[in-house]
Amino acid sequence: MTETKLMEIYELLYDHYGPQHWWPGQSREEIIIGAILTQNTNWKNVEKAIANLKNANCLSIRQLHAIAIEALAELIRPAGYYNIKARRIKNFLDWLFNNYDGNLEKVEELDANRLREELLTVKGIGKETADSILLYAFGRAVFVVDTYSWRIVSRHRLIDPDSDYEELRELFEYNLPQDEKLFNEYHALLVRIGKEYCKTKANCTDCPLQHLPHDVLE
Repeated sequence: MTETKLMEIYELLYDHYGPQHWWPGQSREEIIIGAILTQNTNWKNVEKAIANLKNANCLSIRQLHAIAIEALAELIRPAGYYNIKARRIKNFLDWLFNNYDGNLEKVEELDANRLREELLTVKGIGKETADSILLYAFGRAVFVVDTYSWRIVSRHRLIDPDSDYEELRELFEYNLPQDEKLFNEYHALLVRIGKEYCKTKANCTDCPLQHLPHDVLE
């Protein structure tokens, strides 16, 4: 039953919006750095920070590792919390170089569970960021959940409003086919409808999911 409802939501959203073409990024490095930079900010600000890194010819793993943290912070200033995020990027790079010689190809050899566990040991890399890296940078079938996905599935009575991150992630991973392309598209669609309709105060008028049973949780 849960699987049927989740797929119904996905199909309604896909029919309404079409493919979302996530995650924006031309390389694995760019996707990983973007996942860290997007914490507590919107994507337009991240794009400005990424553009600064590209213009400074400083978006490769080795260039980012070599640059002084103060210079890195200045380049990513548009993303906000730039000193904190610069430190988080450096923490990730320290982990990568200390354990895998700075080689993302070696990281790719890890299975999803091992890689997730290791990413979560990096200071400043939380569950959502780790899962974004796993899904979008390494193509692993890991579902990324956030405030939007929690709000939508709780309002549509698929999970208890008090559920934590892991319970929400398991809801999707255990009830959907293990397909990274599906997880990618589904997450993007949930973000889209969350921004347009399922806000803190729900706007159900003309929502593509409005006919499904739901509660409006203020």
